[in-house]
Amino acid sequence: MPAPPRLPTGVVPENFTEPAKRIHDGADLQFFLQSLAYRDVVTFILQLNRSMVPRKRIADNTIHEYRLDGMQQQDLLPQVKAILDLLNRLQTFIEDAPPDTGPRRFGNVSFRKWYKLVEDGLDAMLAEILPSKTQPAIVELKAYLLGSFGSAQRLDYGTGHELSFLAFLAALWKLGYFTSPAQSSTTSHPNNNTDSTSTIERQIVLSLFQTYLSLIRSLIQVYNLEPAGSHGVWGLDDNSFLPYIFGSAQLAPAIPEDNPSSPSPPIPTPTSGSLPSAVDPTIITKPTQVDAEAKSNLYFSSIQFIYTVKRGPFWEHSPMLFDISGIKDGWGKINKGLIKMYEAEVLGKFPVVQHFVFGSIFRWEKDPDAKVVQQTTHSTSHPLRNPMVGAGGVASTRPGQGVGTAAPWASVGGGGTATAPTGFVNGVTQAPWARQAGSQRPLHPPPPSLSGSRGGLSASLLRGPERRPVSAASANELKLAAKTAETIPEGKEVGDGN
Repeated sequence: MPAPPRLPTGVVPENFTEPAKRIHDGADLQFFLQSLAYRDVVTFILQLNRSMVPRKRIADNTIHEYRLDGMQQQDLLPQVKAILDLLNRLQTFIEDAPPDTGPRRFGNVSFRKWYKLVEDGLDAMLAEILPSKTQPAIVELKAYLLGSFGSAQRLDYGTGHELSFLAFLAALWKLGYFTSPAQSSTTSHPNNNTDSTSTIERQIVLSLFQTYLSLIRSLIQVYNLEPAGSHGVWGLDDNSFLPYIFGSAQLAPAIPEDNPSSPSPPIPTPTSGSLPSAVDPTIITKPTQVDAEAKSNLYFSSIQFIYTVKRGPFWEHSPMLFDISGIKDGWGKINKGLIKMYEAEVLGKFPVVQHFVFGSIFRWEKDPDAKVVQQTTHSTSHPLRNPMVGAGGVASTRPGQGVGTAAPWASVGGGGTATAPTGFVNGVTQAPWARQAGSQRPLHPPPPSLSGSRGGLSASLLRGPERRPVSAASANELKLAAKTAETIPEGKEVGDGN
């Protein structure tokens, strides 16, 4: 995997706007995958991911790992400390909104009280930490930060909310909130003595992102938040995804320090192998060892949280993670597969990204360098909408789309002659297994079986060979997982956003 580009910093839009929802249907999802916003999100993920890969000092071959327990408070940049303090303040709001007592099947309604406290105070808290030149950006920053804590309406939390926090951090980066590490004072900490151009990204991941995850885990446990858009046992995790990416990067093979003054291109991010001192992935089934690793690694910190909220055999409640632990090509391979999986299962899934909002920082504009994205089952199987009407009755169109665009089979003035697609019956899209009148066959053929290459995503990410029994009741889920993986083109480079 080539060294990824870095997200530009110090890019301040002339006018900030209230971010708005733009993804209403499958066609909008296709546009998002070719948008400037998508490019910026993927670039920032890859930038943070690479910063977590261990580095080897050229002078003496010393290897530096980047661990959760290696980031000291005194080493943090002032800007990072300010956001850290903000997150810690939000944690204390839980005391002001204690959970309602009594048995409840779903989320605790007191979460809405906590959420309202945050919503009411967030403008002032952001104003305290932002320099004057970026104060106008609060209208956009607040939307991403507030959207990262879960849904007060549905009482749930999922990877879409996690994506919103990543967008908040990326927006601060784009606005130039984080100063260049080269311009900040150095300390004696190893994190600041090697590969200084990535120091700030490491602080973002190891301090800010981990503190955010701690806050979210408290909210989930205190208010019993439901998983949002979860695939059940066939998802990677009920709530999170990014800590698995960053945590696997922590255990990948070391690469030489990035040297901006060197004429040679940076060494590619490893796609196989592991750090010599890295633990074996299979220890996820051993809670004691997981607890030990959770102190230093984001991947195992997330595994540890699973053990606190779930019971029973690990392979039974978290089969996807169990299968990933059987990959023999090391943490570099796991990291590469997880990035591809994130693109397909989070950024490429309508139920997850439909609530993402766009403004002047993350723009709803086509990336001129983006390649055409092939339509998939996920982008064409959503309910159709009137393209003339968006939220509040306002016309909702994509750049370059005529406001009069309608479905090709729609009748215009009663003169339409085009045929509706298969499965579109009486104005609605029928389920693939629904039968037409008098027909004994489903409208669509069943999904293909799980076999062979999976478009660059190893089948072992979903089903490790001989690692667990697969019941007949799970067959349909496996087939659906296979169809998901087949949407990733063979040979697709990780993180190319296309």
